[in-house]
Amino acid sequence: MKKRICLMMAIMLFTVSSACMLTGCRSGEGGEVYVYSYGDYFDPAVAEQFESETGIHVVIDSYDTAEEMYTVIENGATSYDCICTSDYMIERMISNDMLAPLDYANIPNAENIGDIYMKKSEVFDPGNKYSLPYQLGVAGILYNKSMIGDEKIDSWDDLWNKKYADQMVMPDSVRDAFMIALKKLGYSENATDEKEIKAAADELIKQKPMVYKYANDSARDLLADGSAAVGVVWNGEYIYTKDLNEDVEFVVPKEGSEFFIDSWVIPKDARNKENAEKWIDYLSTAEVAAQNFDYLYYTTPNEAAKDIIDKKYLDMEAVFPSETTVDRCESLRMLDPEITDLYSNYWTEIKAN
Repeated sequence: MKKRICLMMAIMLFTVSSACMLTGCRSGEGGEVYVYSYGDYFDPAVAEQFESETGIHVVIDSYDTAEEMYTVIENGATSYDCICTSDYMIERMISNDMLAPLDYANIPNAENIGDIYMKKSEVFDPGNKYSLPYQLGVAGILYNKSMIGDEKIDSWDDLWNKKYADQMVMPDSVRDAFMIALKKLGYSENATDEKEIKAAADELIKQKPMVYKYANDSARDLLADGSAAVGVVWNGEYIYTKDLNEDVEFVVPKEGSEFFIDSWVIPKDARNKENAEKWIDYLSTAEVAAQNFDYLYYTTPNEAAKDIIDKKYLDMEAVFPSETTVDRCESLRMLDPEITDLYSNYWTEIKAN
């Protein structure tokens, strides 16, 4: 309920901010910063606090998918100063010379970001030149203990168990669904060999008759209300679902999983780069990072925030995965257009089968 109320607040804030963008609003004494982010991805109060403390007016716009965001930036229809997006998309934007290097002198709170996450970011952003981690997450299996009985869930292979037929939720996303099948087979989630991709597609076709529903955001609700016994979700959904149904638990399968890093970047054509860096720095303070954790419940890379966050969450493996868990996970990588089409074609075949 708290998140739904906050979502309505975020929508209201977005509406007002969008109106300001359209009418040329310039109310901030310190200028403005145009922020483009996944929807509902920080506490709505954060923007107001930032404006109050800096005098910089925040104009917020949101998008649903990284691909949607990329198209907007590529077309240059609207100019943004600061963008929050995902690892593989940052890699693509860097390769196409769409980002400006960060001036870390303007982001002193970057030192709060854990070394392990800065190092993992170098996979898609060598030298951490263009991005600073904001939120983290890992995909896993959410299951209802009261519905599965004494069965042990610890492997992607469990999602092919006929005992869970018509009680299983799979992601309605080509890369996320293929990740599960590829990991089950012992392959990389970034496989480019068609034999491996086809083998994963065959597994997903075999599994399809057992799937109750393909869903993304609604998967947690299906687990919470008992419509499904097992499902694939991001670990940030665990606390929300646990609050609604105490019988649910979360596990990262032993074969490893998909680990994402969503980071802040600045477009090359940003008009308010210094203000964008002030925004990134503000969200990297311990207090604000902890505030956003309490709103999102996703893993924060901000080590200083952990001194503020309730210890009960820090001790939850589902919320703060151990380094051992993170080390056996991969992040999605940018794929060549031909390979992307290959995945898409097989996904179409799976959904049509």
